[in-house]
Order: sequence, then C-alpha cells, then structure tokens
Amino acid sequence: MKTTPAQFVRQVKQEVAKITWPTRSEVLQGTITVAIMSVVIALFLFLVDLIFAGAIRLLLDKVGG
Repeated sequence: MKTTPAQFVRQVKQEVAKITWPTRSEVLQGTITVAIMSVVIALFLFLVDLIFAGAIRLLLDKVGG
C-alpha cells in the first residue's frame, strides 16, 4: 500500500506532535555537564601523556647511555 503525499505529511505532523523538547534549564544543565566532563577528560589525558612521556624519556636515557 502506497502512502500519498498528503498522508505522509499528516503522519509527519502526528510524529512531530509527540516530540517533547527539553526545557531551557535542561539544555543548560546538559551543556554544563558536557563542558565539565570535557575538561576532566582533557586533564586526565594530559596527565597520562605526561606519565608516558616521562617513562619513555627514562627508558631512552637508560638505553642511550
């Protein structure tokens, strides 16, 4: 059974009516959470990078003499 363009538009309108959009405070809370987690992960990766760089430097110093 084919859907006519009018039926399709009607179905789209029905589906759009079911959408519940987040409130302004929910969006703000989500944005702040993402920003904080991004900073935490960036700091973690920075520290891991420092540790690995130090370990490699130590290994190279021992091997290189």
